[in-house]
Amino acid sequence: MAGTSTEKDCDSLKIVREAVDGLYDFRDHYFERNDIEKAIQKTEELGRELEKVLAQLDEHKDEIKSKADYLCQRGKAFNVMPEYNEEGLQCLAKAVKLEPKLVEAWNHLGEGYWKKKDVENARNCFTGALNYSKNKVSLRNLSMVLRQLGKTPEEKADYIQKSVQHAKEAVQMDFKDGMSWFIAGNAYLTMFFASGQTASVLKQCMGAYMQAERDPIAKNNPDLHFNRAVAYKYQEDYELALAGFGMASKLDPMWEEAKDKKQQLLEYLENVTELVEAKGKLKNKKLHQLTSSIKESCLGPYSGGSYTSPNGKTVKLKHVQLSSLDEGLNAEKVVVGRVVCSVASEEPIPFTFAIVDSIGACYAVTLYNIAQGQGVIIGDSVAIPEPYVTHINFAGRGDQNIRFSSIRVNSPVVLVVNGKKLGIEKQAPTILTVSAKSE
Repeated sequence: MAGTSTEKDCDSLKIVREAVDGLYDFRDHYFERNDIEKAIQKTEELGRELEKVLAQLDEHKDEIKSKADYLCQRGKAFNVMPEYNEEGLQCLAKAVKLEPKLVEAWNHLGEGYWKKKDVENARNCFTGALNYSKNKVSLRNLSMVLRQLGKTPEEKADYIQKSVQHAKEAVQMDFKDGMSWFIAGNAYLTMFFASGQTASVLKQCMGAYMQAERDPIAKNNPDLHFNRAVAYKYQEDYELALAGFGMASKLDPMWEEAKDKKQQLLEYLENVTELVEAKGKLKNKKLHQLTSSIKESCLGPYSGGSYTSPNGKTVKLKHVQLSSLDEGLNAEKVVVGRVVCSVASEEPIPFTFAIVDSIGACYAVTLYNIAQGQGVIIGDSVAIPEPYVTHINFAGRGDQNIRFSSIRVNSPVVLVVNGKKLGIEKQAPTILTVSAKSE
């Protein structure tokens, strides 16, 4: 005996849902079934799978009584592709009009608007979905959207705080969900750069990324590797940063920004290596003039005394040469040198220059949070209290090694330039962007 119309409706809706879910499974687990060398083919193959699923949807269209459910699944299918699709957006918009409580449709409609770069409508969709049901997808997507809002610094700071809160709520709803951890990492990374670069916030960011990588879906998201590479670069873990940009590029071969960031970082590191090794490429006579002109007076207020550290403590200082510095923090020590060059870079962060001390040793200096247009020039004397030293040494391109010693300075206000302490007007917060290409 033939089944009832209700049974056919249920069976057809189940078939359609399974087909669309299978489409997402194909996308999300692609690299578990294919070598990363096939990444260039992923979007094309996904498009072919989409065509098959759309054909199934057409086949069962008349058997599904709920037009809202059908339109939701059709719009969801279109949404599997990385680019914006107008037909998919229209399907989802009609679905929520027919059935306003259809949370899945609201979430996919919001993602459609996000791809269209319509941030405000995306926000309204995720907020609307949460009005009907608290769910991790709406929470994490709202976290993503809020980071793009705000016109004033105060508004931006408020939205970032809310972004972090929504991301934390999404994680709490499902601790095993890697995408929620990934978006929490992005929220913490944005907060880190927007609110004083607190070490504890960066630690939370990197911890969230580590949790995300345990999930096979999030692990193969190029944005995860790209954004973590941004954090590694800021930490001056350059080898890990290069690997991260490289992995992002492998997972998404058409993503030019990932390739460009790796290329820019490599060129920057090669330039630093060359300029430090050649001591700014200055002629011997000029170099001798600079090193012989380094006097005790160049220390300015740090000469034979003490200084007030960023945490407010009074610290005694001993003048030492660059070669006597240890890796890491050199407490209660101060170095002084003359600037021999600045390092050209497509990215202004950090402002990088090199100094030589009185016996000719040469170190790079990476200066963060300096106001645009400020900095130092060749010949300036620079004194650095309690220098934080990193020795960079790893294989670069071809037979070239990336090798130099670097002093990291988080704020210009601790520097003494030409015998005088720099003022607060030289300081400005470092702002770096977080990729939200496919969160």
